[in-house]
Amino acid sequence: MKNETIGTRIRKRRKELRLTQVSLGTKVGVKGGAISQWEDDKTNPKGDNLLSLAKALQCAPEYILYGEDSPSNVEPAAADTKLVPILSYVQAGEWTAESTIRDLEGNIEYLQTNLELSDAAFTLIIKGRSMEPDFSEGDAVVIDPNVYPLPGDFVVAKNGEEEALFKKYRPRGVIDGQEVFELVPLNDDYPTLRSDSVPIRIVGTMMEHRKYRRRR
Repeated sequence: MKNETIGTRIRKRRKELRLTQVSLGTKVGVKGGAISQWEDDKTNPKGDNLLSLAKALQCAPEYILYGEDSPSNVEPAAADTKLVPILSYVQAGEWTAESTIRDLEGNIEYLQTNLELSDAAFTLIIKGRSMEPDFSEGDAVVIDPNVYPLPGDFVVAKNGEEEALFKKYRPRGVIDGQEVFELVPLNDDYPTLRSDSVPIRIVGTMMEHRKYRRRR
């Protein structure tokens, strides 16, 4: 139903599973009053609560948030599946190894993966043409801030601008007692950045690349 709200979908799934608000709250790890507020659309589940709620209701978080009419939205995820939040370039620029989805607010979209990743892992949707031809706009990359990059790895980094960057990592050794590296685009039309010329912070290392076919 197009007029369904988040609360309506929570209540519907709870009743389908024959759960009381109290028993659902126990499964999620919150008080029954929180379930009541969610079902009445007074507040919305976020972060870890959203993931726990989706697991308890045996559905995907996307079904709770958006009500997408797809079989995948009403089936429990596989035991080895991890939900990785999709961040904007601005959010990625502020991300650290200590960040988790509980630090995010508002509606969150996720990518599912079976990789073993830290709780700080996130997904970035590629934009722009600086990493063509290997990475096209709209591709998804999964980044783990707890993995240190090796030469040739692809990384997300912050160089003082508002938004993060996605580039190839190339170490240049120790210069004047400082480890120097470059952020290299794959498209020659874009400049290479050096850490001894501009302040650069590595946010995380790419662990997975999903390339999506586009129809023209």
